[in-house]
Amino acid sequence: MDTSVLTLSRIQFALTIMFHYLFPPLTIGLGGLLVFMEGLYLKTRDRQYEAMTRFWTKIFAVNFAVGVATGIVMEFQFGTNWATYSRYVGDVFGSALAAEGIFAFFLESGFLAVLVFGWDRVSPKTHFFATCMVALGAVFSSIWIIVANSWQQTPAGFHIVGVGLTARAEITDFWAMVFNPSSLHRLLHTLIGAYLLAAFFVMSVSAYYLLSRRHGNFARKSFRVALILGTVMSLAAVISGDLQGKKVAVTQPAKLAAMEAHFTTTDGPTPLYLFGIPDERGERMKHGVAVPGLLSFMVHGNFRDPVDGLDKIPRENWPPVAITFHAFHLMVILGILFICLTLLALVLLWRGTLFETRWLLRIFVFAAPLPYVANQAGWVTAEVGRQPWVVYGLLRTSEGLSKAVVANQVFGSIIMFILIYALLFAVWIFVLDSKIRQGPDEIDTAHSATAPGAILGVASQRAGTGGASLTDTEDGIREWPPWI
Repeated sequence: MDTSVLTLSRIQFALTIMFHYLFPPLTIGLGGLLVFMEGLYLKTRDRQYEAMTRFWTKIFAVNFAVGVATGIVMEFQFGTNWATYSRYVGDVFGSALAAEGIFAFFLESGFLAVLVFGWDRVSPKTHFFATCMVALGAVFSSIWIIVANSWQQTPAGFHIVGVGLTARAEITDFWAMVFNPSSLHRLLHTLIGAYLLAAFFVMSVSAYYLLSRRHGNFARKSFRVALILGTVMSLAAVISGDLQGKKVAVTQPAKLAAMEAHFTTTDGPTPLYLFGIPDERGERMKHGVAVPGLLSFMVHGNFRDPVDGLDKIPRENWPPVAITFHAFHLMVILGILFICLTLLALVLLWRGTLFETRWLLRIFVFAAPLPYVANQAGWVTAEVGRQPWVVYGLLRTSEGLSKAVVANQVFGSIIMFILIYALLFAVWIFVLDSKIRQGPDEIDTAHSATAPGAILGVASQRAGTGGASLTDTEDGIREWPPWI
C-alpha cells in the first residue's frame, strides 16, 4: 500500500468534510430559531418578529445553498478514493442515505421555496407550516447522517458477507443499526452544537447592529431570543458531553484514553489532565496539570475505580493521541467559555444593562467563529479518535483505500478543491456581509399589532385613519412574553 496515497486521501477527505461542516450546523440551528421567531409573530402580530424571520431566512437560504453544493463532493470521494470502504459499508450507508433523501432532503428543499418566496403568496399559517417543515427536514438530515457515522463508531445490526476485498457489511436488523450504541448520544450532542452555533451567530450580528446604533429594536429582540437559546444549549452541552463520554468509555476505550492522554492504567483513582503536552513516544504527559481522581469520577461515578489506559490496548490500535487530546480539550474550553458568556449576558439582561455594556457586546461580535471552532474540534475528536479504524474494530482506514488511485491524482484534486472552496468561501462571506450590512427591512413599530387590543390600531391604520389603538403601549408595542 502506498502510504502517500493514504495520507493524501485522508487529508483530502478531512479538507472537504471540515469545509462542508461549516454550513449544516448553522442551517439546523437557524431553522429552529426561525420557527420560534415566526411563532412569536403569529402569537403577537408584532411585525418586528416578522422582520426578524424575513431577515434570518435570507441568511438561512444562502447558507443552505452553499452547504448543499459542498456536500455533494464528499459522496463522490467515497467511490474515487475509498472504493473498498464504499463496498464494505454500502448496504448500511445506502439505507441511511436513502432515508435522508426521502425523509429529509425532499422535505427540506420542497418547502424551502415557500419559506423564502411565499411571504406574500400564502397565508401566515401556511408559511409557518413551511418554516416548520424546513427546520424539521434539517434535523431529519442530521439524524440519518449521524446514524451512518455512528454505525462506523459502534457497529450493530449487521453481519459480514464475503471475504477479503469482496467483504461487506449487510444489515440484519435495521433498527439495531439505527439505534446503535452511540447514535442517540452523538445526535443529541451534534444538535446542541448546531443550535449553540446559530445562537452565537445571531447574537454576533445583533451586537454589531447595537454597537453601530442601527436597527436597535430588531437587534435587541434578536439578541434576547438567541441568548435564551444559547444559554440553554451551552448548559445542555455539558450534560450531553458527560453522557457521551461515559458511553465512549464503554464502546471505544482507546478513544477515551486518547482524549485524556491516559497512557498508563493506575492501581487507584485516575486523574484527569486539564492541560499538558502528550508524549506518545515516551508514553507520558509532559507539563501536565491534573485533578486527582476526577477521570474515575466522570467515568465510574466514584473516586476509587481506575480507568483503563492506552497500555491496555495494542500499540497498533492507538489513535493519534496528541491531536485527539488537544481537539477534545479545545472543545471543552470553548464550551466553558460559552457558559460564562451566556450566563453573564443573561444576568445583565435581567438587570436591564446588557445593551449598554458595550465591551461585552464587542466580545459577542467577535465570538461568532468560536462555536465553529468548537464544532470542528468535536468532529476531529470523534473521527481521529476512531483511528486506525474506519469501521471500529472491523475495517482499518488503510484497508478502505481505492487500489487504482495514485498520489499525483489525489494531490492534484486537493489543490483543485482548495481553489474552488476558497472561491466558494469568499462568495459566502461576501453575500453574508452584504445582507448583514443591508440589514432587516424597517418596520413601522408604531402600528404593529402586538395584542388583541392592538388589532384595532392596525385596522384604523389600514382604514386610512392612521391612528393607533388606545390599548397600545406608549411606544406602540406590547411585549409578549415580557422576557422577549
